[in-house]
Amino acid sequence: MYFDAIAKIISERTGCDISTIKPESKFFELGIDSLDTVELLMNLEDEIGIEIELDQKVETVDDLDKFIQSKQQG
Repeated sequence: MYFDAIAKIISERTGCDISTIKPESKFFELGIDSLDTVELLMNLEDEIGIEIELDQKVETVDDLDKFIQSKQQG
């Protein structure tokens, strides 16, 4: 649901081709470290207009997408 927005921001941040970013892509494989993750989340909040309080470990793009969706339903 939020995959496209996440992929767009990762692509802008890392310079990797957006077509190479898959739901199962791990952040570290894409060159995203923990500091990058914080900045990524801030950019994502601006992009989709919701606050994201990351209170669990997410390793893949899909993990983050599902995490955001779960918070939206809560």
